[in-house]
Amino acid sequence: MSLTTPDKRDREIITPALRDIVSDWSADREVFRHTHWGKAMMWIFLLSDTFIFSCFLTGYMTMRMSASTPWPNTAEVFALTIGGQSIPLVLIAIMTFVLISSSGTMAMAVNFGYRRDRRKTAVLMLLTAIFGAAFLGMQAFEWTKLIHEGVRPWSNPMGAPQFGASFFMITGFHGLHVSCGVILLLIIASKVARGHYDRTGDYSAVEIAGLYWHFVDLVWVFIFAFFYLW
Repeated sequence: MSLTTPDKRDREIITPALRDIVSDWSADREVFRHTHWGKAMMWIFLLSDTFIFSCFLTGYMTMRMSASTPWPNTAEVFALTIGGQSIPLVLIAIMTFVLISSSGTMAMAVNFGYRRDRRKTAVLMLLTAIFGAAFLGMQAFEWTKLIHEGVRPWSNPMGAPQFGASFFMITGFHGLHVSCGVILLLIIASKVARGHYDRTGDYSAVEIAGLYWHFVDLVWVFIFAFFYLW
C-alpha cells in the first residue's frame, strides 16, 4: 500500500485537532511564563521532601504504638537539671523558640529584598543563619547528652530500643536540612551584601531561600509535636 498525501477533507479533519493541541500547549506556556523557574523547582523539591518526612513520622508513630517494650518518657529523657531542679523539655522549648524566631527574621529579609534594601536583607539573612547555627549547636548538645547516657541507634537503656533509631534518624535528617539551609543563607547573604542581585535586578533567590527555611521550621513543629510532646 503506497503512502498518499492527505486530501482536502483529511486536512480539514486533522487541522482542528492539531489546533486544539497547539492551543492547550500555548495556554500552559502563557501560565508558566510568569512563574519563576527557581520557585517552581523549590516547590517541587519541598513537596518531595514532605513525603519523606511524612513517611518518617508515620513510621515512628507506627513503631511506637507497636513496641512491646515501654517507650521512654520524653519529658524525663529530654529534661535538664538547672539549679538542682529537673526541668522537662526546657532545651527543646528553647530550640523551638530559636527556630520560630529565625522564621520571622527570614520573612523580614524577604520583605526587604522586595524593597531592594540590600543592607537590611543581608543583615537579616545573616541573623537567620546565626539562629540556625544556634539550633544546630543545641541539637549537638542534645545528641551528646543522650549518647553519654547510653542511647544508641540499636539500643536504649531507658526502654524501647527503637527509640534511639527513630530519634537519631528523624532529628538527624532534619538537622541535615538545617545545616544545608544555613550554608544556603550565608551564600545568598554574601551575594546580597556584594550587590550581586542589584546588578541583576532579581532578588528571587532570597525568596527561594525563604521558602526552604520556612519549610524546615514547619517540619520541626511537627517533629516537636509528635516526637517530644507525645
